[in-house]
Amino acid sequence: MTELINPCPVTEPVIFDTHAHYDDERFKEIKDLFPFLKSHGVGGIITCGCDVQSSRDALSIAEKYDFVYSAAGIHPENLENGTDQYEIEKLCKKDKCVAVGEIGLDYYWHDDNKPLQKQTFSEQLMLANRLGMPVIVHDRDAHADMLEILKEYKPKGVVHSFSGSPEMADEIIKLGMYIGVGGVITFKNARKLPEVVKRIPQERILLETDAPYLTPAPYRSKINHSAMIYLTAQKIAEIKQIPTDFVLKTTFDNARKLFGI
Repeated sequence: MTELINPCPVTEPVIFDTHAHYDDERFKEIKDLFPFLKSHGVGGIITCGCDVQSSRDALSIAEKYDFVYSAAGIHPENLENGTDQYEIEKLCKKDKCVAVGEIGLDYYWHDDNKPLQKQTFSEQLMLANRLGMPVIVHDRDAHADMLEILKEYKPKGVVHSFSGSPEMADEIIKLGMYIGVGGVITFKNARKLPEVVKRIPQERILLETDAPYLTPAPYRSKINHSAMIYLTAQKIAEIKQIPTDFVLKTTFDNARKLFGI
């Protein structure tokens, strides 16, 4: 049985994880996973879909736990599984679904289907705008196209696991969107992200894990989970020279405001 490391010293609900994948196979063998998280400082989670089936699975998880919510969408790496917008829309209309996501562009793994990626992303942005829902956006090696499309549709939402420049972050914030920051901020090879965090307003930062991926240092070889966000908050506090509990409170409030929780 997999044992989870807990780096969070508090038990009250101070953490809101705005991006995780708790439908992942690695979590299925962990006993009492969500009671563990709730008793170790986690007060909110959004578990994201990447295609129709994972979006259904995310909703199913969210409906079992009062502090867990879901997002439904088609990830750019999952286009081969279909782009059924009708099914995604049905899921988005469920009470525990609070965002359209994970959606976006990824030219790192696939750059031979850019027109399809952009079309699918645009369709999902239109869906979100029509439903009045925020989006959770994936952007990898697609910064220019991403910014162009976001400026066209002007959604509310977050660019998760932000990897762009400080200048791009400024443009995202001008659109009224948020910057998602996860365990990467603790990595020794994180270059642009500390500067992004230093200059953007605290009221525009959201915390996330991308669990089970991107575990913060010093536990990078271990499975990531929502209580690990405490380490991310500590690093942000160090960079911005503010208290860790202030980082946790403001990002918790930011998440509730954006996702209407």
